Amino acid sequence: MELVWEKIVRTENIVVSPRPVWKCKMCDMYGKRLSCPPFVPSWRETKEWVANYDNVLVFKFFIDMDNFEKEKREIIEFLLDKEKALFKEYPFVHALFPGSCNLCLKCPVEKGKECLKPTLVRPSVDALGIEITSIIHLDFSENALYSLIFLE
Repeated sequence: MELVWEKIVRTENIVVSPRPVWKCKMCDMYGKRLSCPPFVPSWRETKEWVANYDNVLVFKFFIDMDNFEKEKREIIEFLLDKEKALFKEYPFVHALFPGSCNLCLKCPVEKGKECLKPTLVRPSVDALGIEITSIIHLDFSENALYSLIFLE
């Protein structure tokens, strides 16, 4: 996992729509992880939520596809640490995961059991209906993951 860059973007530029959520419905993790629909707020609720923030930190990470799950877990841990550090300055700081949660090696929720880390799970960017392409240009030739931390 390599953090390529982080930058602050105005939230007024973020588009929230049902389109990313429909992509989620085609994913194997749909309905299986707490960071995914239908366990997260709707895109309409997200639209209202985003409107209450002025700025968001956007992160780009390069990832080794041969170690995808491990490196994605490192990204999630980085985001949670960053969120915790920012809390002192921004009491409503909120990180979003780059895709489904994979904090645990084996997700108990997938087997109908309780989450072992419910206070650490954050929704994924797509699950909330946030169109990441509204604030950054995606280069699909890169092995990159993007994430957000809302600041306020």
